[in-house]
Amino acid sequence: MRNENAKRTVVANVSVSLDGYVTGPDGPADMSWVARHAVSDQAREILTRIVNGGTTALLGRRNYEGFRGYWPAVGRDETADPRDRAYGQWLDTVEKVVFSTTLTDTDWTGARIVSGDPAEVVRELRAQDGGDIVVQNSLSLIRALLAADEVDRITMLLCPELSGGGVRLFEGTFPATSWSLTDVTSTDTGALFLVYDRPRR
Repeated sequence: MRNENAKRTVVANVSVSLDGYVTGPDGPADMSWVARHAVSDQAREILTRIVNGGTTALLGRRNYEGFRGYWPAVGRDETADPRDRAYGQWLDTVEKVVFSTTLTDTDWTGARIVSGDPAEVVRELRAQDGGDIVVQNSLSLIRALLAADEVDRITMLLCPELSGGGVRLFEGTFPATSWSLTDVTSTDTGALFLVYDRPRR
């Protein structure tokens, strides 16, 4: 059962196409439809805003492997956009909880591997001191936490693209919940950054 007095905010960050997909038709690595939208000035500013409050990042195995192989180098690259570099440094040093049933260890600073129920792990994190708990585009985690009503905020980059196939954000059945639109930012590529908060009484 969710602790309604918990102070930490769980933020699910995800990019979605107009036809509701989070990947392209060629599999999880097919993110061609989002690439130009993710590097706009506004998107970079938004990413900075998201991570400024975050002290814990939740990653699934696939995102962990992709992020581990890419972002630490960006954080050390003096020629990179300063916002990308700052994000790379944040991700390299922040507490990272990696959900996997196949990985057993990691050499990434601040990372630990867990195989338990994501909702239970989040409840444990909520009981600890810290800032936002950010789920970075890990679809399986977002779905599991939404199903358990353990997401407080959804930050969504809605891209003006029809992916034409892939994996949809919402598949299956989720409990009925209500959300409030608390922020909208348009980008120069035509994408919309939407922030939805979960009202709790």
